[in-house]
Amino acid sequence: MPNTMDTNPLQMALVGYEAERQKIQEKIDEITDQLKGQSLRTATPATTGRSSAATRKRIAVAQT
Repeated sequence: MPNTMDTNPLQMALVGYEAERQKIQEKIDEITDQLKGQSLRTATPATTGRSSAATRKRIAVAQT
């Protein structure tokens, strides 16, 4: 038989975490509703990790 002194704090923690999870899920649902109908932005060359030749040259010069 489990000791109630040991399980009570765990039960309280579980209740608290369940409440937090519910709050998080509500926020996720709100954001999802706001995003409905919006397309995601496509990546620009600057965000894809590709650099122009001029940018690469400036970086090379700065490194020397």
